[in-house]
Amino acid sequence: MSETGKLRRALVTGGSGELGGAICQALAAAGWQVIVHGHHSLTRAEHTAAAIVAGGGRAQALAFNVADAEVTRAALDTLLAEGPIHAVINNAGIHDDAPMAGMSDEQWHRVIDVSLHGFFHVTQPLLLPMARQRFGRIVSVSSVAAQLGNRGQTNYAAAKAALHGASKSLAREMASRGITVNVVAPGVIEGRMADAAFPPERIREVVPAQRAGKPEEVAALVAFLCSDAAAYINGQVIGVNGGMG
Repeated sequence: MSETGKLRRALVTGGSGELGGAICQALAAAGWQVIVHGHHSLTRAEHTAAAIVAGGGRAQALAFNVADAEVTRAALDTLLAEGPIHAVINNAGIHDDAPMAGMSDEQWHRVIDVSLHGFFHVTQPLLLPMARQRFGRIVSVSSVAAQLGNRGQTNYAAAKAALHGASKSLAREMASRGITVNVVAPGVIEGRMADAAFPPERIREVVPAQRAGKPEEVAALVAFLCSDAAAYINGQVIGVNGGMG
């Protein structure tokens, strides 16, 4: 519940993944009704929602392709017909890594379509409804790659860095309506992708904290940024990276 006692709803894109699932759990623990989005897999989203409900929280699941504007708009119209959405966490994103000299058009566009165009497709239809209720929280999940760069990830770093500029601009547009827009930029976080790319010795080389972060450490910040206590934090890019930069 919010401080005003009204039930608030949060949509988490990519909520069926490891980091997205932790964000969903953190928001549910803070009293939010969570809408768990799966990009392709409704089953995984349903598992995350079921775990939240089993723990006494409120959650529902759905799946749609955020890169498809029409499909996304139809899904959001259905959600809005059920009631206001007070927060959106833009966590959907994909990797398709290659050195840029050998990167295909498809690799470039796929990553941009999900991370950047998906941000627009999901967020834009929610802005006026949030403005009418004079409350909104928009948090986009970026990456340390967008801040420092990373070999083989020009497409991913470009898409995520674009969220920084978009969020800073959107924060200026919406701040007077009680809407905050922030970015969380994780570093090396435990999970399947990080485990494959970063063996322990590599983590000790690149992360001053000498360990990978936990999904729950990122999720805690996201949940705070969605809270009433974070109402004056706006237009910020906040790293969660163990001191990488």
